[in-house]
Amino acid sequence: MPPAVLTISYSGGKGPMLWLALKTGVLTVLTLGFYRFWAKTRLRRYYWSAIRPGGIPLEYVGDPLEKLLGFLVAVVFMAFYIGIMNLLLMYFSFALLQGSVAAYFLSFVGLAPIIFFAQYRARRYILARTRWRGIRFGLDPGAWGFSWRSIVHWLLALVTLGLTWPLTTLWLEKYKAGRTYYGDQRFVQGGRRGLLFGAMKHVYYPVLLSGVGGAMAAFSENPAWFALFVLTTPWLIYGLAYWRAESFKRMTEAKELGVIRFQSSPKPWTIIGIYALGWFLMNLVISGFFLVLLGGLFLLHGNFGIDGADLDQLEDMLVTSVPVLVLAYFGLFLGYRAMAHAWITLPLAAHFAEATRIVNAADLHLIAQRDRDEFAEAEGFAEALDVGAAI
Repeated sequence: MPPAVLTISYSGGKGPMLWLALKTGVLTVLTLGFYRFWAKTRLRRYYWSAIRPGGIPLEYVGDPLEKLLGFLVAVVFMAFYIGIMNLLLMYFSFALLQGSVAAYFLSFVGLAPIIFFAQYRARRYILARTRWRGIRFGLDPGAWGFSWRSIVHWLLALVTLGLTWPLTTLWLEKYKAGRTYYGDQRFVQGGRRGLLFGAMKHVYYPVLLSGVGGAMAAFSENPAWFALFVLTTPWLIYGLAYWRAESFKRMTEAKELGVIRFQSSPKPWTIIGIYALGWFLMNLVISGFFLVLLGGLFLLHGNFGIDGADLDQLEDMLVTSVPVLVLAYFGLFLGYRAMAHAWITLPLAAHFAEATRIVNAADLHLIAQRDRDEFAEAEGFAEALDVGAAI
Protein backbone atom coordinates (compact mmCIF):
# COMPACT_ATOMS: atom_id res chain seq x y z
CA MET A 1 0.00 0.00 0.00
CA PRO A 2 1.48 3.41 -0.94
CA PRO A 3 2.16 5.98 1.79
CA ALA A 4 -0.31 8.84 2.30
CA VAL A 5 2.05 11.42 0.78
CA LEU A 6 4.28 10.74 -2.23
CA THR A 7 7.12 13.05 -3.18
CA ILE A 8 8.33 13.16 -6.77
CA SER A 9 12.01 12.79 -7.55
CA TYR A 10 13.76 13.47 -10.86
CA SER A 11 16.71 11.31 -11.87
CA GLY A 12 17.60 12.74 -15.29
CA GLY A 13 21.07 14.13 -15.95
CA LYS A 14 22.14 16.98 -18.21
CA GLY A 15 25.11 15.10 -19.64
CA PRO A 16 23.18 11.98 -20.71
CA MET A 17 20.38 14.15 -22.12
CA LEU A 18 22.84 16.29 -24.11
CA TRP A 19 24.39 13.18 -25.64
CA LEU A 20 21.03 11.51 -26.35
CA ALA A 21 19.55 14.62 -27.99
CA LEU A 22 22.70 15.15 -30.08
CA LYS A 23 22.90 11.52 -31.18
CA THR A 24 19.23 11.25 -32.14
CA GLY A 25 19.46 14.60 -33.93
CA VAL A 26 22.40 13.41 -36.05
CA LEU A 27 20.55 10.21 -36.94
CA THR A 28 17.49 12.27 -37.92
CA VAL A 29 19.56 14.38 -40.32
CA LEU A 30 21.37 11.37 -41.78
CA THR A 31 18.04 9.62 -42.48
CA LEU A 32 16.54 12.78 -44.04
CA GLY A 33 14.06 13.15 -41.18
CA PHE A 34 12.68 9.60 -40.98
CA TYR A 35 14.40 8.91 -37.66
CA ARG A 36 12.56 11.84 -36.01
CA PHE A 37 9.79 9.50 -34.78
CA TRP A 38 12.30 7.17 -33.13
CA ALA A 39 14.23 10.17 -31.79
CA LYS A 40 11.15 11.67 -30.15
CA THR A 41 10.24 8.29 -28.67
CA ARG A 42 13.69 7.85 -27.13
CA LEU A 43 13.68 11.37 -25.70
CA ARG A 44 10.21 10.93 -24.19
CA ARG A 45 11.20 7.63 -22.64
CA TYR A 46 14.16 9.34 -20.99
CA TYR A 47 12.07 12.24 -19.67
CA TRP A 48 9.27 9.98 -18.48
CA SER A 49 11.55 7.46 -16.74
CA ALA A 50 13.30 10.29 -14.89
CA ILE A 51 10.02 11.41 -13.23
CA ARG A 52 9.51 9.14 -10.23
CA PRO A 53 6.47 9.71 -7.99
CA GLY A 54 7.08 7.73 -4.84
CA GLY A 55 10.28 6.40 -6.39
CA ILE A 56 8.43 4.58 -9.20
CA PRO A 57 9.22 5.94 -12.69
CA LEU A 58 6.69 6.84 -15.32
CA GLU A 59 6.79 4.72 -18.48
CA TYR A 60 6.33 5.89 -22.04
CA VAL A 61 5.43 2.99 -24.35
CA GLY A 62 4.71 4.84 -27.58
CA ASP A 63 5.68 3.06 -30.80
CA PRO A 64 7.70 5.11 -33.33
CA LEU A 65 6.23 3.06 -36.19
CA GLU A 66 2.76 4.21 -35.07
CA LYS A 67 3.98 7.78 -35.32
CA LEU A 68 5.46 7.31 -38.79
CA LEU A 69 2.36 5.63 -40.22
CA GLY A 70 0.10 8.22 -38.57
CA PHE A 71 2.20 11.02 -40.02
CA LEU A 72 1.91 9.58 -43.53
CA VAL A 73 -1.89 9.27 -43.19
CA ALA A 74 -2.14 12.85 -41.91
CA VAL A 75 0.08 14.20 -44.70
CA VAL A 76 -2.16 12.64 -47.37
CA PHE A 77 -5.27 14.09 -45.75
CA MET A 78 -3.72 17.53 -45.19
CA ALA A 79 -2.38 17.68 -48.75
CA PHE A 80 -5.87 17.01 -50.09
CA TYR A 81 -7.58 19.37 -47.64
CA ILE A 82 -5.14 22.25 -48.04
CA GLY A 83 -4.86 21.80 -51.79
CA ILE A 84 -8.61 21.78 -52.46
CA MET A 85 -9.40 24.49 -49.91
CA ASN A 86 -6.64 26.82 -51.12
CA LEU A 87 -7.65 26.33 -54.74
CA LEU A 88 -11.27 27.23 -54.01
CA LEU A 89 -10.35 30.16 -51.76
CA MET A 90 -7.89 31.56 -54.31
CA TYR A 91 -10.48 31.30 -57.08
CA PHE A 92 -13.21 33.12 -55.15
CA SER A 93 -10.73 35.65 -53.76
CA PHE A 94 -9.58 36.70 -57.24
CA ALA A 95 -13.10 36.46 -58.69
CA LEU A 96 -14.79 38.56 -56.00
CA LEU A 97 -12.03 40.71 -54.51
CA GLN A 98 -9.41 40.83 -57.28
CA GLY A 99 -6.66 39.85 -54.87
CA SER A 100 -5.16 36.97 -52.88
CA VAL A 101 -5.01 38.53 -49.37
CA ALA A 102 -8.47 37.26 -48.40
CA ALA A 103 -7.59 33.76 -49.61
CA TYR A 104 -4.45 33.61 -47.46
CA PHE A 105 -6.33 34.89 -44.42
CA LEU A 106 -9.22 32.47 -44.84
CA SER A 107 -6.78 29.64 -45.46
CA PHE A 108 -5.17 30.28 -42.08
CA VAL A 109 -8.59 30.58 -40.42
CA GLY A 110 -9.59 27.29 -42.03
CA LEU A 111 -6.55 25.59 -40.52
CA ALA A 112 -7.29 26.78 -36.97
CA PRO A 113 -9.84 24.01 -36.20
CA ILE A 114 -7.41 21.37 -37.52
CA ILE A 115 -4.58 22.78 -35.38
CA PHE A 116 -6.58 22.53 -32.15
CA PHE A 117 -7.92 19.12 -33.21
CA ALA A 118 -4.32 17.96 -33.72
CA GLN A 119 -3.22 19.26 -30.32
CA TYR A 120 -5.95 17.34 -28.51
CA ARG A 121 -5.32 14.15 -30.46
CA ALA A 122 -1.60 14.38 -29.71
CA ARG A 123 -2.32 14.77 -26.00
CA ARG A 124 -4.68 11.78 -26.13
CA TYR A 125 -2.03 9.60 -27.78
CA ILE A 126 0.68 10.61 -25.31
CA LEU A 127 -1.54 9.87 -22.30
CA ALA A 128 -2.65 6.54 -23.77
CA ARG A 129 0.99 5.52 -24.08
CA THR A 130 1.97 6.63 -20.57
CA ARG A 131 1.89 4.29 -17.54
CA TRP A 132 2.69 4.54 -13.85
CA ARG A 133 2.69 1.57 -11.49
CA GLY A 134 1.61 -0.44 -14.54
CA ILE A 135 -1.65 1.55 -14.89
CA ARG A 136 -2.37 3.44 -18.10
CA PHE A 137 -3.47 7.03 -18.41
CA GLY A 138 -6.13 7.97 -20.92
CA LEU A 139 -8.13 10.78 -22.46
CA ASP A 140 -11.71 10.54 -23.70
CA PRO A 141 -12.50 11.44 -27.32
CA GLY A 142 -13.39 15.10 -27.70
CA ALA A 143 -10.98 16.66 -30.17
CA TRP A 144 -13.63 18.60 -32.12
CA GLY A 145 -15.21 19.85 -28.89
CA PHE A 146 -11.80 21.09 -27.78
CA SER A 147 -11.26 22.65 -31.20
CA TRP A 148 -14.35 24.88 -31.27
CA ARG A 149 -13.97 25.78 -27.59
CA SER A 150 -10.36 26.79 -28.22
CA ILE A 151 -11.37 29.02 -31.11
CA VAL A 152 -14.04 30.75 -28.98
CA HIS A 153 -11.72 31.22 -26.00
CA TRP A 154 -8.81 32.44 -28.12
CA LEU A 155 -11.05 34.94 -29.89
CA LEU A 156 -12.22 36.20 -26.50
CA ALA A 157 -8.61 36.59 -25.36
CA LEU A 158 -7.69 38.45 -28.57
CA VAL A 159 -10.70 40.78 -28.33
CA THR A 160 -9.80 41.63 -24.71
CA LEU A 161 -6.10 42.12 -25.61
CA GLY A 162 -5.11 39.17 -23.45
CA LEU A 163 -6.91 40.27 -20.29
CA THR A 164 -8.99 37.09 -20.22
CA TRP A 165 -6.09 34.75 -20.95
CA PRO A 166 -6.17 33.30 -17.38
CA LEU A 167 -9.84 32.44 -17.90
CA THR A 168 -9.07 30.89 -21.29
CA THR A 169 -6.29 28.79 -19.77
CA LEU A 170 -8.53 27.52 -16.96
CA TRP A 171 -11.51 26.76 -19.21
CA LEU A 172 -9.44 24.72 -21.65
CA GLU A 173 -7.66 22.90 -18.82
CA LYS A 174 -11.04 22.03 -17.28
CA TYR A 175 -12.12 20.53 -20.60
CA LYS A 176 -8.94 18.45 -20.96
CA ALA A 177 -8.53 17.42 -17.32
CA GLY A 178 -12.21 16.48 -17.01
CA ARG A 179 -11.69 13.88 -19.75
CA THR A 180 -8.38 12.55 -18.41
CA TYR A 181 -8.14 9.23 -16.58
CA TYR A 182 -5.61 7.34 -14.53
CA GLY A 183 -6.80 3.79 -14.84
CA ASP A 184 -10.52 3.81 -14.16
CA GLN A 185 -10.38 7.02 -12.10
CA ARG A 186 -11.24 10.36 -13.70
CA PHE A 187 -9.42 13.64 -12.96
CA VAL A 188 -11.39 16.74 -12.04
CA GLN A 189 -10.05 20.27 -12.54
CA GLY A 190 -11.57 22.46 -9.86
CA GLY A 191 -11.32 26.21 -9.40
CA ARG A 192 -13.60 29.17 -9.88
CA ARG A 193 -13.41 31.50 -12.88
CA GLY A 194 -11.05 33.89 -11.09
CA LEU A 195 -8.57 31.20 -10.05
CA LEU A 196 -5.72 32.28 -12.32
CA PHE A 197 -6.15 36.06 -12.52
CA GLY A 198 -3.91 36.61 -9.49
CA ALA A 199 -1.18 34.58 -11.17
CA MET A 200 -1.16 37.12 -14.02
CA LYS A 201 -0.78 40.26 -11.87
CA HIS A 202 2.97 40.67 -12.47
CA VAL A 203 2.26 40.66 -16.22
CA TYR A 204 -0.67 43.08 -16.08
CA TYR A 205 1.15 45.71 -13.98
CA PRO A 206 4.33 46.16 -16.08
CA VAL A 207 2.33 46.05 -19.33
CA LEU A 208 0.03 48.78 -17.96
CA LEU A 209 2.98 50.90 -16.83
CA SER A 210 4.68 50.41 -20.20
CA GLY A 211 1.53 51.62 -21.94
CA VAL A 212 1.38 54.67 -19.67
CA GLY A 213 5.06 55.44 -20.30
CA GLY A 214 4.68 55.07 -24.07
CA ALA A 215 1.54 57.24 -24.13
CA MET A 216 3.16 59.97 -22.01
CA ALA A 217 6.26 59.95 -24.21
CA ALA A 218 4.08 60.36 -27.29
CA PHE A 219 1.82 63.09 -25.92
CA SER A 220 4.46 65.11 -24.05
CA GLU A 221 7.16 64.52 -26.69
CA ASN A 222 9.53 63.85 -23.81
CA PRO A 223 11.62 60.72 -24.46
CA ALA A 224 12.54 60.58 -20.76
CA TRP A 225 9.33 58.61 -20.23
CA PHE A 226 10.90 55.70 -22.06
CA ALA A 227 13.17 55.27 -19.02
CA LEU A 228 10.15 53.59 -17.43
CA PHE A 229 10.90 50.55 -19.58
CA VAL A 230 14.08 50.01 -17.55
CA LEU A 231 11.73 49.07 -14.69
CA THR A 232 8.95 47.36 -16.58
CA THR A 233 11.09 45.05 -18.77
CA PRO A 234 12.69 43.05 -15.92
CA TRP A 235 9.37 43.18 -14.07
CA LEU A 236 7.64 41.63 -17.09
CA ILE A 237 10.29 38.90 -17.30
CA TYR A 238 9.64 38.09 -13.65
CA GLY A 239 5.90 38.26 -14.33
CA LEU A 240 6.08 35.63 -17.07
CA ALA A 241 8.02 33.29 -14.76
CA TYR A 242 5.58 34.04 -11.93
CA TRP A 243 2.64 33.22 -14.23
CA ARG A 244 4.19 29.93 -15.24
CA ALA A 245 4.92 28.90 -11.65
CA GLU A 246 1.79 30.25 -9.98
CA SER A 247 -0.68 29.09 -12.65
CA PHE A 248 0.85 25.59 -12.47
CA LYS A 249 0.58 25.62 -8.67
CA ARG A 250 -3.03 26.82 -8.61
CA MET A 251 -4.29 24.44 -11.28
CA THR A 252 -2.35 21.50 -9.82
CA GLU A 253 -3.70 22.06 -6.32
CA ALA A 254 -7.24 22.39 -7.72
CA LYS A 255 -7.03 18.98 -9.44
CA GLU A 256 -8.64 15.90 -7.92
CA LEU A 257 -8.33 12.20 -8.62
CA GLY A 258 -10.96 10.62 -6.41
CA VAL A 259 -9.72 11.33 -2.88
CA ILE A 260 -6.20 12.04 -4.15
CA ARG A 261 -5.01 15.65 -4.12
CA PHE A 262 -1.85 17.43 -5.20
CA GLN A 263 0.45 20.09 -3.77
CA SER A 264 2.97 22.11 -5.74
CA SER A 265 5.36 24.99 -5.06
CA PRO A 266 7.48 25.89 -8.13
CA LYS A 267 9.58 29.04 -7.74
CA PRO A 268 9.61 31.91 -10.28
CA TRP A 269 13.23 32.79 -9.53
CA THR A 270 14.29 29.19 -10.11
CA ILE A 271 12.60 29.28 -13.53
CA ILE A 272 14.35 32.56 -14.37
CA GLY A 273 17.67 31.10 -13.20
CA ILE A 274 17.25 28.02 -15.39
CA TYR A 275 16.53 30.11 -18.48
CA ALA A 276 19.31 32.62 -17.70
CA LEU A 277 21.97 29.97 -17.14
CA GLY A 278 20.77 27.89 -20.07
CA TRP A 279 20.79 30.80 -22.53
CA PHE A 280 24.15 32.01 -21.23
CA LEU A 281 25.78 28.61 -21.74
CA MET A 282 24.17 28.18 -25.16
CA ASN A 283 25.31 31.61 -26.36
CA LEU A 284 28.77 30.96 -24.95
CA VAL A 285 29.09 27.69 -26.85
CA ILE A 286 27.64 29.13 -30.07
CA SER A 287 29.95 32.17 -29.92
CA GLY A 288 32.93 29.89 -29.38
CA PHE A 289 31.77 27.69 -32.26
CA PHE A 290 31.69 30.66 -34.66
CA LEU A 291 35.10 31.90 -33.52
CA VAL A 292 36.66 28.47 -34.03
CA LEU A 293 34.94 28.12 -37.42
CA LEU A 294 36.12 31.51 -38.70
CA GLY A 295 39.60 30.96 -37.34
CA GLY A 296 39.80 27.56 -39.00
CA LEU A 297 38.68 28.96 -42.36
CA PHE A 298 41.27 31.74 -42.28
CA LEU A 299 44.02 29.34 -41.26
CA LEU A 300 43.00 26.96 -44.03
CA HIS A 301 43.02 29.60 -46.77
CA GLY A 302 45.71 31.89 -45.47
CA ASN A 303 45.68 35.66 -45.08
CA PHE A 304 44.45 37.93 -47.86
CA GLY A 305 43.73 41.58 -48.39
CA ILE A 306 41.02 43.24 -50.38
CA ASP A 307 42.88 44.28 -53.54
CA GLY A 308 43.86 42.63 -56.82
CA ALA A 309 44.45 38.91 -56.82
CA ASP A 310 43.43 38.65 -53.19
CA LEU A 311 39.82 39.14 -54.31
CA ASP A 312 40.14 35.98 -56.39
CA GLN A 313 41.54 34.22 -53.33
CA LEU A 314 38.55 35.41 -51.30
CA GLU A 315 36.17 34.09 -53.97
CA ASP A 316 37.96 30.73 -54.02
CA MET A 317 37.75 30.61 -50.25
CA LEU A 318 34.00 31.19 -50.26
CA VAL A 319 33.39 28.53 -52.91
CA THR A 320 35.53 25.86 -51.25
CA SER A 321 34.08 26.71 -47.83
CA VAL A 322 30.47 25.93 -48.82
CA PRO A 323 30.60 22.25 -47.67
CA VAL A 324 32.16 23.33 -44.39
CA LEU A 325 29.50 26.01 -43.88
CA VAL A 326 26.69 23.53 -44.63
CA LEU A 327 28.11 21.09 -42.08
CA ALA A 328 28.53 23.95 -39.63
CA TYR A 329 24.89 24.94 -40.11
CA PHE A 330 23.61 21.45 -39.33
CA GLY A 331 26.07 21.16 -36.44
CA LEU A 332 24.84 24.44 -35.00
CA PHE A 333 21.19 23.43 -35.42
CA LEU A 334 21.71 20.04 -33.77
CA GLY A 335 23.87 21.48 -31.02
CA TYR A 336 21.32 24.19 -30.23
CA ARG A 337 18.54 21.61 -30.00
CA ALA A 338 20.58 19.30 -27.77
CA MET A 339 21.70 22.12 -25.46
CA ALA A 340 18.12 23.39 -25.14
CA HIS A 341 17.03 19.93 -24.01
CA ALA A 342 19.90 19.51 -21.56
CA TRP A 343 20.12 23.01 -20.08
CA ILE A 344 16.54 24.30 -20.23
CA THR A 345 13.86 21.65 -20.84
CA LEU A 346 15.30 19.01 -18.52
CA PRO A 347 16.00 21.36 -15.56
CA LEU A 348 12.49 22.82 -15.90
CA ALA A 349 10.96 19.34 -15.91
CA ALA A 350 13.03 18.45 -12.85
CA HIS A 351 11.99 21.59 -10.97
CA PHE A 352 8.26 21.20 -11.62
CA ALA A 353 8.40 17.49 -10.78
CA GLU A 354 10.33 17.92 -7.54
CA ALA A 355 8.09 20.83 -6.46
CA THR A 356 4.99 18.60 -6.61
CA ARG A 357 3.61 16.08 -4.09
CA ILE A 358 0.74 13.58 -4.24
CA VAL A 359 -1.48 13.71 -1.13
CA ASN A 360 -3.98 11.11 0.14
CA ALA A 361 -2.28 8.49 -2.03
CA ALA A 362 -2.95 5.49 0.23
CA ASP A 363 -5.78 4.21 -2.01
CA LEU A 364 -3.77 4.23 -5.25
CA HIS A 365 -3.65 0.44 -5.19
CA LEU A 366 -7.45 0.35 -5.60
CA ILE A 367 -7.33 1.98 -9.06
CA ALA A 368 -7.96 -0.60 -11.79
CA GLN A 369 -6.37 -0.89 -15.23
CA ARG A 370 -8.09 0.68 -18.25
CA ASP A 371 -8.30 -0.72 -21.77
CA ARG A 372 -5.61 0.24 -24.26
CA ASP A 373 -6.66 3.03 -26.63
CA GLU A 374 -5.89 2.38 -30.29
CA PHE A 375 -5.01 5.21 -32.68
CA ALA A 376 -5.15 5.13 -36.45
CA GLU A 377 -2.98 8.23 -36.86
CA ALA A 378 -1.15 8.53 -33.49
CA GLU A 379 0.24 12.08 -33.42
CA GLY A 380 0.18 12.33 -37.21
CA PHE A 381 -1.80 15.55 -37.54
CA ALA A 382 0.27 17.31 -34.86
CA GLU A 383 3.47 16.16 -36.58
CA ALA A 384 2.23 17.23 -40.02
CA LEU A 385 1.25 20.69 -38.76
CA ASP A 386 4.22 20.89 -36.34
CA VAL A 387 1.91 21.73 -33.40
CA GLY A 388 1.12 20.01 -30.14
CA ALA A 389 3.62 17.17 -30.61
CA ALA A 390 6.45 18.48 -28.47
CA ILE A 391 8.29 16.29 -25.98
